[in-house]
Amino acid sequence: MSKKTDESFLEDLPYADRHLVNKLSISSKDSATNQQATTQQAAFQQTTTQLATNQQATNHSHLSTFNRYDLLSRKIEVLLYASEAPLTGSQLKKYLTLSEHELQTALVILQQRLTTGVLNLSESASGYRLQIRCEYSALIQNIFPQRLENLSQALLETLSVIAYKQPVTRSDIEQVRGVTVSSNILRQLFDKGWIVEKGYRDTLGRPALLHTTSEFLDAFGLENLEQLPPLPELNLTTE
Repeated sequence: MSKKTDESFLEDLPYADRHLVNKLSISSKDSATNQQATTQQAAFQQTTTQLATNQQATNHSHLSTFNRYDLLSRKIEVLLYASEAPLTGSQLKKYLTLSEHELQTALVILQQRLTTGVLNLSESASGYRLQIRCEYSALIQNIFPQRLENLSQALLETLSVIAYKQPVTRSDIEQVRGVTVSSNILRQLFDKGWIVEKGYRDTLGRPALLHTTSEFLDAFGLENLEQLPPLPELNLTTE
C-alpha cells in the first residue's frame, strides 16, 4: 500500500478534524516563532546590558583618572600657596613623586580651575607661583597703599637699558640716558637682586659687565628675556 501524502490524508478526514489539525499546525508554527523571538530578544537584551556595563566601566575609569589628576592639582595649589618662593617643576615632581606628564596635566587642570577665582598660575624664571590677577591691582593699591613700591623714572630707565642691552657697562648706560648714572640707583638694583656684575669688558679699565637676574624676571612676571615687550632700538657705542 502506498503512503498517503499529508494533503490526501487531510482530505479523508471529516471537516471538523481537518480544521483541528490545521489549527494545531498553525499553533505549532506560532509557538516556534514566538520562541525564536524570545531567544532573539534575550540575546539583544544581554548584548545591550553588556554594552552598558562596558560604558559604565569606561566612564568610571575616565572619572577615576580625572579625580586623580584633580587631586594632584590641588596638592600643587597647596604647595604653591604655602611656599614663600616660586617652586620649580623639578621641585614639584620631587615633592609629589610625579612624572613630567603627570605634572603638566595637573598644572593644566589647576589653571582651568583658577579661571573662576581671583588667582592665576604664573610661571617665571624661578618656577611656578600663585598671584593675584592684574585686574585687582588698583584695588590693592587703593586699600593698601603702603604696599605700593614707587620706582623712580631714573631707576626704571637704568634697569631698562641693562635688561634690553645686557651685558652693558656703567658707561653704556650713561651714553644711552645722556646723564651720569647715580651710584645710589645701581645700589638699589643690586640690593633688590635685580642685577649682578658678571665678567669684564676687555678695554681700558676693564669695566664690569652688568646683567639682570632671575629675581628681576620673577619681579616682572617673566620666564625669560624673550618675553620683554618690544622696545625701540637703543644705539649703544661700546668703549
